[in-house]
Formats: sequence, structure tokens, C-alpha cells
Amino acid sequence: MSEVKESTIRQMTRLANEHCAVNLSQGFPNEAPPLDVRLALAHAVVVGQPVEEGDEGNHHHYNSLLRHLSSMSMSSSSETPSEDISDSGGGLSSDILNQYSPPMGRGDLRSAISAYYKRLYDYDVDSDNITVTLGATEAVASSLRSLGKPSDKVVIFEPFHELYPSQCRLFYLQPTYVTLRPAHDNASWMFDPLELEEAMKDARLLILNTPHNPTGKVFTRKELQIIVDLCLKYSVYVISDEIYEHMCYSESHGHILLPQAFPEVANLCLICNSLGKSASATGWRLGWCIHPPHISDTFRGIHDQLVVMSPHPVQYAALTYLSLPDQYFREELKERYQGRIKLLAGTLQELGFGLTPVEGAYYLFVRYRNVKALAYFDSPMEAAMYLLEKVGVACVPGDNFYGKAVEEQGNQYLRFAGCRSEADIKEACSRLRAHLG
Repeated sequence: MSEVKESTIRQMTRLANEHCAVNLSQGFPNEAPPLDVRLALAHAVVVGQPVEEGDEGNHHHYNSLLRHLSSMSMSSSSETPSEDISDSGGGLSSDILNQYSPPMGRGDLRSAISAYYKRLYDYDVDSDNITVTLGATEAVASSLRSLGKPSDKVVIFEPFHELYPSQCRLFYLQPTYVTLRPAHDNASWMFDPLELEEAMKDARLLILNTPHNPTGKVFTRKELQIIVDLCLKYSVYVISDEIYEHMCYSESHGHILLPQAFPEVANLCLICNSLGKSASATGWRLGWCIHPPHISDTFRGIHDQLVVMSPHPVQYAALTYLSLPDQYFREELKERYQGRIKLLAGTLQELGFGLTPVEGAYYLFVRYRNVKALAYFDSPMEAAMYLLEKVGVACVPGDNFYGKAVEEQGNQYLRFAGCRSEADIKEACSRLRAHLG
């Protein structure tokens, strides 16, 4: 258990705050969720009851809330809520939305998640096989705990998000790594199918993250077919972390929902997702897991014991998020982050950083050894601290994303997050040019 340590990514965020640096370390936006989604959350907290058709009382409270929030947004002064939305003056009915929900999540939310997959992927999923979780992080943790026994092997592509091996160790599972490497033409990140098969021969689970953090790789249909064939051959469950599903920039291929494209693996596949990244609501901690029917009871029991439930007001707001227009998911998110990635990538390459093209997600995993000011640091952490303290830009050392210290791999990389506001990205680029140009 001594190998389970505090997050390096969140450590860099704390240091960024201390040094007033532009925070390109941790992957969270600094722009608000869509307005309608925020209003739904405010309604849940203040009114405490859903707005039902024909429910004049709650419609009245909801409209009063909207007026009050609107007046607050136009005034810098603190205002007292009007009587018709206060508990004493409004005569609110009994509160529901600030109390416990069923541990597996609201029934209407699970139905909305099912409808979301039908709408966007033409994939049918029974809401009884969906559990609302405390973010995708808990979805992955409950998946590991549902299927893994101490000493079971879990295959992880490296570089990886730091939580995967940490969660494995927390549950006494054994992470085993398969390394992604830039292709010879540097067009994409690749894995060796033979290396993958060797790792999967006696494995229980494989964690797949596509679009991939930190490399930005989007796994192709051909690559997914290799993974599916090996999962079937060796009876390996796959936990698919899909929180960046709508951030795909490649013209040749996009995100593929594994059980929809490869139905033969559906009974070995768990889909983990959340609204944190796509809704710009990483602090709300709401996710979900689609699990095969034969492990639903086990998954829900573990979820119940670990966290009980995701916050009920956020569940109510998620109903509004899932009903956003298709354009938001299919176009707006891609357009929002693609421009920022392009801007940051251009600056970094101009300054000598090496970069394999970003196909998805919103990170840039760059080689820094050819940058004169950074070339002689012994470790990526030293290079990252120089950028933090001297340049005023925070990033994450690349070796944090590797399970083995391979000099030609993790020790030459830094990760920058391109999800901050366009103004922040431009400020970071200005600081980098001023100090490294």
C-alpha cells in the first residue's frame, strides 16, 4: 500500500496556485457548464422538488429562482432572496432533491443515459445495467473491485492516467504495462500486438482509455479489433474509460463505442463515463458505468459500500445535460478544444518541443529534450518546476504516466492540458515564448 501516493497532477495544481502560474497541469476547464445545466442544479438545491407538468407551485418557485439568479448576475452586491423562493415565505413542498437517491441513481437519469447512447450511437442498453457513480474515477474503481481478486493482473497501456495503477494497488491487483510508442513516421502512437498478447495471456482485466490521456491517441477500429480478439481469446474483461468521447479531431477516424461496434465482447465490457469533462463540471462528481448483466448486482453492491450515491442535486442537473442538442456533443466540444490544442501545439513546436499529432482528448504530451533551456535537467520534474517557477506555466512531468523508468520514454516528456480558456492558453503561449524563444 506504500505505493499508493498522492496525485502528482493535483500537486502541480497546488503549486501553480502558489506561484500564480497558468495552470496547464490538471485537466479541468475554467469555464462554466452550460447555463441550463447550472440552472437545473440551482433549482434542485433551492426548490428541492422536480418541476412536474401541471405542478403550478414548483413552476412558480422555479420561475422565481430564475428571476433571482438573473438579478444576481447583473449586480455585484449581495441580495436577499425574494420571499417566494425562501422556505418561510414560499411554502415549499417537502424536499426530495437534496436527500438520498437510490444508490444506483435516479431511475429517470439511468433512462436518460440509456437514451443518450441510443441517440448518439444507436446502441441499446437496459437502464438496469447502468449505475450512476461518483464520477468516472469511482466507476473505474468499482469495476476493478467487482471483477478483480488480490494478485489478479490488470493490463494498462502506458503512458497512462496515474489513477489506473494506483487503484489497482489499492485493491491489491497487479498492474502490467504495454507501452505505446510514436510510429516511425511520428503520425500516431502505436502498440505492439505481440507485446499486448503476451501481457494478456494470464490477465483478468484490461483498462482502455480512448481518446487517450495523455497522448491524445484515438484507437482505430483495427486496433480495437486486436484488443477484442485477445479479450475473447483469454477471457479478459475490458474497462473502457470514455470521458473524452466527444473530443476527436482526426479526419480518418473517430471514437468507437466498443460494445456497439463489437457486440461479441459486450459481456466482457464495462463502459465508464462522466459529465465532468464534457460539461465542464469536473467538481460535480457525476459519472456512470454500463456493466454486463451478470455483474450488475456485484457492481452495485460495491458502489453502495464505497460511496452510497452520487450527489442527488447533480443527478437532477445531469438530466438537463443529457438532453442538450446533438450539436453540442457532435460539434461544439470538438470545435472548442481543437482550436486551443492547435494554438498551444503551434507554440510548443515553434520553441523546439517534439509532438506526435493529437487525435483526441485535450492534452499535449511533448518531448522537451531539444528545448535549450530544458535540455540539461536530470528529470522531467526538474523541467516542470523550471517552467512553473521561472516561466509561470504549470505542466506535469512525463514520467508520472509510466510504470517503468525508461529513459527514452517517460523521462523525455511533459504533459500540457489544453482545456483552459482561450485567454489562458494565449497567456501561457506568451510566457513560453518570452522565456524559451
